[in-house]
Amino acid sequence: MRLSITALLLLLSPLPATAASISGVCPDGSIFIVHDRARIPCRAAKEVAPSDIPPVRPEYLPRPYNWQVYREGANPNNPYNLIDSARRVRELQTHGSASAPPAVGTSPIEPRGAFGSAGATGARPGVAGAPPAWARAPEPPPATLTLSQDEVRDLFLIVELSQRTAPGRFVKEDARGDAALEVSIAWSAAFEARFRESVPRGGGGVLLFTVLAHQPDVFHPNFTFVQGHETFSPTPDDSLQFGFLEGGAGELPTEGVALGYVVLPSQMDLSERFDLYWNDRRIEILLQP
Repeated sequence: MRLSITALLLLLSPLPATAASISGVCPDGSIFIVHDRARIPCRAAKEVAPSDIPPVRPEYLPRPYNWQVYREGANPNNPYNLIDSARRVRELQTHGSASAPPAVGTSPIEPRGAFGSAGATGARPGVAGAPPAWARAPEPPPATLTLSQDEVRDLFLIVELSQRTAPGRFVKEDARGDAALEVSIAWSAAFEARFRESVPRGGGGVLLFTVLAHQPDVFHPNFTFVQGHETFSPTPDDSLQFGFLEGGAGELPTEGVALGYVVLPSQMDLSERFDLYWNDRRIEILLQP
């Protein structure tokens, strides 16, 4: 019996997964698509939609698969993220011009966290307790770098908004998977110029970092920057490398915040990618995309 060309092509073409199909990944890394759960070829399988199945050999990709997923989630052109962007623009239009940056102290969008709210013990704003024992008491930033609360709020907002174009954020989760602590990092040309006016000698790019506690937690600034063969871990008690502008290291209450800076070595290039480590976590960042 002869088959028509149309029928032959139908037989040779792969069958698409139907709405009733079940797809997923086995612990050994194999992928399955079946029509009945009884036919899943392994125990402890993870069921995922066909569009979410990861690549079979992610180590062969030019960029880590998890990083690609994260980048897409942080992409400001992702329609999912455009919803928040549109809301932000409407807020700016309601409270003022969206074409000009908010003036110091007049930002219509308040940063998250409890800036300027000292605890009952009289601790520094947003922070409870002294710096941890792993570091000596850090030197205060230069007197000429002292910022008002309005300027601190604006810098926190700069770091927050920078995550849309140059994402650099760690999220520490608790045992239930809820966000416990956010640590974000960004570069600001305006703050770097301000820092250079106060500390004109030495160093390379000047970065800002913010910390936001969604629940009581402890923050240690164990940062390590890696670029090519260069590795840099700022010294917490050297104000030419590291400093806090608000808050400090140690315990943070719910909605507690901290704001600080890191001065990179001059041989590190902000226009190139970094690997940034914080404790046992790692992200890849491009601060000047």
